[in-house]
Amino acid sequence: MLGFLSARQTGLEDPLRLRRAASTRSMLSGGSDGVIVLYDLENSSRQPYYTCKAVCSVDRYHPDVHKYSVETVQWYPHDTGMFTSSSFDKTLKVWDTNTLQTADVFNFEETVYSHHMSPVSTKHCLVAVGTRGPKVQLCDLKSGSCSHILQGHRQEILAVSWSPRYDYILATASADSRVKLWDVRRASGCLITLDQHNGEKSQAVESANTAHNGKVNGLCFTSDGLHLLTVGTDNRMRLWNSSNGENTLVNYGKVCNNSKKGLKFTVSSGCSSEFVFVPYGSTIAVYTVYSGEQITMLKGHYKSVDCCVFQSNLQELYSGSRDCNILAWVPSLYEPVPDDDETTTKSQLNPAFEDAWSSSDEG
Repeated sequence: MLGFLSARQTGLEDPLRLRRAASTRSMLSGGSDGVIVLYDLENSSRQPYYTCKAVCSVDRYHPDVHKYSVETVQWYPHDTGMFTSSSFDKTLKVWDTNTLQTADVFNFEETVYSHHMSPVSTKHCLVAVGTRGPKVQLCDLKSGSCSHILQGHRQEILAVSWSPRYDYILATASADSRVKLWDVRRASGCLITLDQHNGEKSQAVESANTAHNGKVNGLCFTSDGLHLLTVGTDNRMRLWNSSNGENTLVNYGKVCNNSKKGLKFTVSSGCSSEFVFVPYGSTIAVYTVYSGEQITMLKGHYKSVDCCVFQSNLQELYSGSRDCNILAWVPSLYEPVPDDDETTTKSQLNPAFEDAWSSSDEG
């Protein structure tokens, strides 16, 4: 594993092996049946509506296929020659994209809910793993072992996310209603435990030092890493200053969340107004990050949406649902608006995309 990883980092791997993956827009998906599929997102038809083709898959007959639901898949941050997957089968697997063989397997004592590799780190190859146990596990891809354990939560770890700004800062969300920020270089580890009351309630109050009044099952940094968004089963979403842990008190209203495991939501990147996309039943609710305004609801799935991810380079959103479909969403600059007499329809600029996808120089 170390030799494989070193070759990736130093560029010694034959680039011809990656030509297919690099020359196409590729996406990984993991299913409740344990199967992993690699899709080519290229629209060769040039039609506004098209179906993406599956390039290859780790199917049910593959010797290394996950036994149960795949909860997270992630490309190696520096290229597409390697990816990771974690599952309810209590494993984290590292895959060689070119051969679809496992380069390494990490086994855990508990069900795995979530894992994440730092998108910016060049100094470590740690994978943060959240499981049904209260301890956060850090797996080192270079050594092939779990090198750190972060202790402080009291219940299962439902979501983990590295900061996109700092190599060693990790956020974790737990069923104990708490969100913690860690500096993994420190012996004590925990930097901040987020407090929804900003320290204004007595420590004797049950909700003191909690981020939500329920399980915290999702978190996501803004693209600049300066803020952190969290969601909980109290049907609330909160925006935090990731430097000092302050609750910014932005009001998003009721954000319906009855997920019994991690809720994977996402934030836009590269837009002059940043948006957050949250699965909401069979739809996706779109909010402006800093004002809390709900802009629109994206409708297209016909069963519950479990996850969504934003692709900043393409300015596209992808959502996965229990209807067994993955939908790709692109910005529509104009939306129809009924005229006063309700018999004719005019078009106006969709406010969700006014700043994000249009030029201020356009008439």
